[in-house]
Amino acid sequence: MLWFALILPDLPLQVFTRGVDDAGLLAVIEPQPRATIVAATTAARVRGVELRQGVAGALAVVPELVLRERDPALEAATLAELATWAGRFTSCVSLDPPDAVLLEASASLRLFGGIDGLAQRIADAALPLGLTTTLAAAPTPLAARWLARVRPGTLVRPSNGWAGALDALPIELLADGAPVPPATLELLRGVGVRRIGELARLPRDGLARRDASVVTDTVARARGREPDPRPRFVPAERFASRLVLPASVAHTEPLRFAAGRLFSNLAAWLAARQAGLDCCRLHLEHDCAPATVVEIVTGRPQRDAARFVQLASEHLAALVLPAPVEALRLTADTPVALPAGTPDLFGGKDDAREAALRLLDRLHARLGRDAVRTVLPVADHRPERAWRPAAPGARPAPHPAILAPRPLWLMQPRALGAARALTLLSGPERIESGWWDGDDVRRDYYVARTPEGALWWVFERLDSPGGWYVHGFFG
Repeated sequence: MLWFALILPDLPLQVFTRGVDDAGLLAVIEPQPRATIVAATTAARVRGVELRQGVAGALAVVPELVLRERDPALEAATLAELATWAGRFTSCVSLDPPDAVLLEASASLRLFGGIDGLAQRIADAALPLGLTTTLAAAPTPLAARWLARVRPGTLVRPSNGWAGALDALPIELLADGAPVPPATLELLRGVGVRRIGELARLPRDGLARRDASVVTDTVARARGREPDPRPRFVPAERFASRLVLPASVAHTEPLRFAAGRLFSNLAAWLAARQAGLDCCRLHLEHDCAPATVVEIVTGRPQRDAARFVQLASEHLAALVLPAPVEALRLTADTPVALPAGTPDLFGGKDDAREAALRLLDRLHARLGRDAVRTVLPVADHRPERAWRPAAPGARPAPHPAILAPRPLWLMQPRALGAARALTLLSGPERIESGWWDGDDVRRDYYVARTPEGALWWVFERLDSPGGWYVHGFFG
């Protein structure tokens, strides 16, 4: 087996900073039992903010420091999002709270180019999520977690003697992902143990008498001498992801960047299911007003994050916010099967259709769905009644074919002084219809050429008061 461990360092801070490019002076506080700093941005630490510092002291050093209260529920949801995203690499994913995700990926190595190739793919694919991760690999989940914590980037392959890579790790890691109490760690330090490899010199009976047998059990699990089963993570059937902004946003422009994080997560959720969506909803949460809901609809099911972001940007550009935005939430359901296709080296036959659908989706997002229409034929001989507006993609009803030429540019009939200046090329085509609905027409149509060489579609009105009219132009 080969386990990859992904750790989210400073997770209490990352849940607030992942939606912005630069979080500035921001710190996260733990309110109980005394309000203290548990995480801070680099900019805040450079200015003198320290971990475990009191809030009053931090504000005395940096008066403009922005404080956010720690949100354990949001941290757990972010960890679950990362586990959902990891399903694109393997189906064997486990949560390892409070800040780690484990992937058993031995069956995926050949697909992604070996252990080094898979590690690089994981690191690259995590960037659009806006999360900073550390990664390591080892034959056991606990060993991978320890290495990712203190030696990120370490890739230990299964082989004889691989467990020696753990010997130099500090004993403080025994409490990371295992129920080793602080008193036991203090006992080990008291007898001079500083590294995990030094535990082998201690008698097991002596550790057991001091209620420290959990240490030997933990090391045995880390070295693969004892089983360490991990429950498999099952992604939610309905997608819901929330991103809290470090500060209120009064304009839509910064929201596009934050929305991109959510759509990257949605694309990963869909990729793990080999599914696509044609509709999702972006909720803009306000402090003192109901959430603004932006519905994003595509021409057909797909899971391209860039396309969702493009459509969301079009909607946001035309949106007037009723109040500053505090957080964004993306929801989606009812995914449909969408197997991955193999790209064509010279462009597939559907490339033109796909480009047209992209344009249509952008026009819908920018102008509104009712503002973009197509024209369908109607079984009526009267030219002005022989068409109707419809939604793009609608199929026309069967109707009799008209063999006579028709112009693409049809206009309201416009009276002509006389037809003497026109050369009649074809006709007449008589249209006499509409007596049943009160719009009776009796006309003889001709294709005519003007002295300038243009082709017009003209008719002579047969009922009173008569006269000649131009009804359309040929290209």
